Amino acid sequence: MNSINRRQFVTAAAGMFAGAPDLARAATVRLPFDNGERPLVQLPQKRPLIGLTTRPPQLETPFDIFNHGLLTPNDAFFVRYHVSGLPTTIDPARFRLSIGGHVGKPLSLSLAALKRDFPRQEIVAVNQCSGNSRGFSDPRVGGGQLGNGAMGNARWFGVPLKALLDRAGVREGARQVTFNGLDTPPVDSIPDFVKALDIDHARDGEVMVAWAMNDADLPFLNGYPLRLVVPGYYGTYWIKHLHEINVVDAQYDGYWMKTAYRIPDNDCNCVTPGQKPDKTKPIGRFNIRSFVTSHEDGDTVRAGAPTAFRGIAFNGGSGIARVELSIDDGASWKEARLGEDLGRYSFREWTITERLAAGEHDVKVRAIGHDGETQPVSPRWQPAGYMRNVVESIKVRAA
Repeated sequence: MNSINRRQFVTAAAGMFAGAPDLARAATVRLPFDNGERPLVQLPQKRPLIGLTTRPPQLETPFDIFNHGLLTPNDAFFVRYHVSGLPTTIDPARFRLSIGGHVGKPLSLSLAALKRDFPRQEIVAVNQCSGNSRGFSDPRVGGGQLGNGAMGNARWFGVPLKALLDRAGVREGARQVTFNGLDTPPVDSIPDFVKALDIDHARDGEVMVAWAMNDADLPFLNGYPLRLVVPGYYGTYWIKHLHEINVVDAQYDGYWMKTAYRIPDNDCNCVTPGQKPDKTKPIGRFNIRSFVTSHEDGDTVRAGAPTAFRGIAFNGGSGIARVELSIDDGASWKEARLGEDLGRYSFREWTITERLAAGEHDVKVRAIGHDGETQPVSPRWQPAGYMRNVVESIKVRAA
């Protein structure tokens, strides 16, 4: 991001936070649940996206974007912040990533050193907000009422976190690694957004510190100049504007690990609607999901003619083994054809052609992973509205 773009962003962001009318609200959209009307807003480096909040900015990707390719364009990628003090004066020449704590040799690395002195890594992976699809929870739960667009798939470029930790020299007794970004809370009473990974996970060779996505620098709102990429894990761990990494010799007990982003600690990570779990654990890997992207709920197709259905599926890393479509509300299923495989953490395209008899059809899609996981027929509920992955259904009329 050059200095002109930074100034443009600061000016536009300030206007957005002040509620300035000149920030384009091109239109509104209505998500399919109560109080689902949302403005389309546009910030620098972004096309019009679905606006949820302004302090901090939270933007959802319009769902039709996912029908136009496996990689989500940078300017359409969703935005999620937890604290509203966004950095607005990042100088790439002076920026440093610090690595310290329970290490033998603390490091302070420039962007140039990261790109020059360490092995490069590339991976295609989905970043999905833990609360993606929360707006469909029934009973309703607190938190951002999101549709299905708080996710995106990108080709990430950077350096393996393992290489950085090895250079710093992790000392015996290390238990976790913590990560902090340049975004800050507006007041001291709000805890800084710091996340942690177990030391073995942090050193698995797949977790990476990324400076680019889809062959371009990270957009400002997606973490410029560095962000953590944690393949297969929910976006809460994907720290943006990453500038501080610390190895610790105890279980990190900060608010965003000990209190927030926790799920029921049972087989389904769910409870009876309206109940509270007996015990919880930090949220972790994705569960399996699939969507129809070629058609929307309420679409009309030509009766008896070939109708090409298309969509995406993904999971937490075992990869997609099979996708099945039903055009009769789940009474029967047919296996779809899987498309290009960009890796086990990526969206996987599926396609199938069906002929629909005249009338209304409940079209459902479900995915099965290489680990045998499949999607539940009924939604699993939890108080935070995380991890929705029910079999998705749309109504299509053939006439």
